[in-house]
Amino acid sequence: MPPYACSGSWRRPESQPGLGKGGVPVDEPVLRIEGAGKTIKGQTILRPVSLSLQRGDVYALCGGNGAGKSTLLRMVMGILQPTAGRIEVNGLSWKDNRRSYAEQMGYMPDDYSFARGLTAWETLSFWASLRGLSRGRTAEVLEEVGLTGVRNKQVASFSKGMRQRLLFAQALLSRPSLLVLDEPTNGLDPYWMDAFVELVKRAAEDGHAVIYSTHQLPVAEASANYVLFLQEGSAVKQGAVSSFLEEYGPGGLHAAFSDTRRG
Repeated sequence: MPPYACSGSWRRPESQPGLGKGGVPVDEPVLRIEGAGKTIKGQTILRPVSLSLQRGDVYALCGGNGAGKSTLLRMVMGILQPTAGRIEVNGLSWKDNRRSYAEQMGYMPDDYSFARGLTAWETLSFWASLRGLSRGRTAEVLEEVGLTGVRNKQVASFSKGMRQRLLFAQALLSRPSLLVLDEPTNGLDPYWMDAFVELVKRAAEDGHAVIYSTHQLPVAEASANYVLFLQEGSAVKQGAVSSFLEEYGPGGLHAAFSDTRRG
């Protein structure tokens, strides 16, 4: 059994009093999705979905290919606009103020073509400069994701797991309220999946809300405190990971997902 399967479900740290990013009270949802759905040329791509995340929450979107996971994340990012319902990040919608909305989030795409001749330091420094951030912040984030020791190595020499860490690092750069991660565990071996679990837990401890998509149910069980199962564009089951474990026992997400497929 891979190590990340034994870690137990993640629990949100206690909220601290005060204001979060943008002056939003920390007990208010960072992400609020109310009946958001997507139809294109008369074809329903995603039926209405509702969920919310507070600081320190980790929400895993689970399902097979074509289930609607990436569509939902792209609507959260503002890349796609919902044709039904509403999505807010720190009380803002994409239509309210696109720039302010985007500034609330850090995005990790499912794939990225790096400039392979650049080092990890040069790559992250470039992203930081685009956001008006200091070299000091670049150094901090490389330390956070465990890449300080290879900062001067070319990205071309990186393994898949190391490239994923670098993508995660750029999502963290601006200290966003919300991290949006699209299939971050694709192509990773068990060692790097375990590393991903720890990175997500640490981000939650630091007060980020995290939403990500994955095919890997053991990863979701170890790193998330909420899960949404999607199937053919529909939300078929959702709730606290701890509730699924209480109902089904260890490996409860796999059993719950199997139930949705039988249904």
